[in-house]
Amino acid sequence: MRKFVWLIFLLTLPLSLMAQKGWYRDKTDPQPTVNPDRTVTFRYYAPGADTVEVNGDFLSKAERPALMKNNGNGLWEYTTSAPVRPEVYTYSYIVDNQKVLDPLNMFVWRNISDLYNIFIVPGERTENYQIKDVPHGTVSSVWYNSPALQMNRRMMVYTPAGYENGRRKYPVLYLLHGMGGDETAWLDFGRAAQILDNLIAQEKASPMIVVMPNGNPSQEAAPLENSTGYNLPQFYLPKTMDGSFEESFTDIFSYVEKNYRVIRKKSARAIAGLSMGGFHSLYISALYPKMFGYVGLFSLAVAAQEEYKDVPVYRDIDLELKAQFEKNPPLYWIGIGNEDPLYQDVASLRKKFDLCGYPYTYYESEGGHVWTCWRIYLEEFTQLLFK
Repeated sequence: MRKFVWLIFLLTLPLSLMAQKGWYRDKTDPQPTVNPDRTVTFRYYAPGADTVEVNGDFLSKAERPALMKNNGNGLWEYTTSAPVRPEVYTYSYIVDNQKVLDPLNMFVWRNISDLYNIFIVPGERTENYQIKDVPHGTVSSVWYNSPALQMNRRMMVYTPAGYENGRRKYPVLYLLHGMGGDETAWLDFGRAAQILDNLIAQEKASPMIVVMPNGNPSQEAAPLENSTGYNLPQFYLPKTMDGSFEESFTDIFSYVEKNYRVIRKKSARAIAGLSMGGFHSLYISALYPKMFGYVGLFSLAVAAQEEYKDVPVYRDIDLELKAQFEKNPPLYWIGIGNEDPLYQDVASLRKKFDLCGYPYTYYESEGGHVWTCWRIYLEEFTQLLFK
């Protein structure tokens, strides 16, 4: 009987493979395909579907989602109408109004509670986002105790190549994520480890330690990495931007200063973040003006929410900024995309800085409130640190 089953399997295997060949293209081909002219072709096999669309941040808002064309054999195709500029992009398919992932692309990122496939359009901008044959730093998953928040919490720490085998002390960048993110965001989406490895190897950035904490005060760690188990990831969590993270930041700082070989000087410390993380960086650096010499605000949320405006951390910001700039920070850096919904808020902050005579460096890019901007800002900002 067993021999008979194996015989049936062997006889039907070629038919199975032939059927899959109609469904799956040669798996040595990339999916999607970046063509020589930098247009990108997407393919999805769905013979029973009425409509198939592709959606992603490689498309302009006016183009999303893009309708794919059935070639008559159940294979739906779409090629961008123009070259796609070099970047890391996310995408997914919509089959008869149902979002699905690309089964032929194993590269998937989680963004809060959604999953997306990714692809890279190679070019000068994406060179430092990729793993190169250079000395690599180490990324550690570190748990620390936070008395202020009354829980153990996790953060990710990047140490540059050679840290483990040496005695050298290093400057530190505290790098904060946005709302809905967690301590893994800058590593997964931001390509922080790859950017630092490559810039340090090129001697464009100083070797540094990068601390990436979880900026959600009610959360121990990223989803499925904490004691709450299978709770669905949420965009807005309790205690978000209510002053708790800023006030508890000294717990992170104390742990790093005690457990890592760091240069214990203001001139050897930086803090930066995107969106909510930019908001946190603004208020933390002002609350502790003796702590940080370098500040980076990426597409930052500027104003505290109405119900928290009287929290001391936020209420006294004008006085705290005055005290901070009186100490002449070496670099105060602000970056924003020209299509970012927070653009006018950042413009208002810059106007206030200009009226007060506060010096800062401004960087404006194309794009909106997206990782395609924040990776650029990290690459630009880190090259200016600790010089």
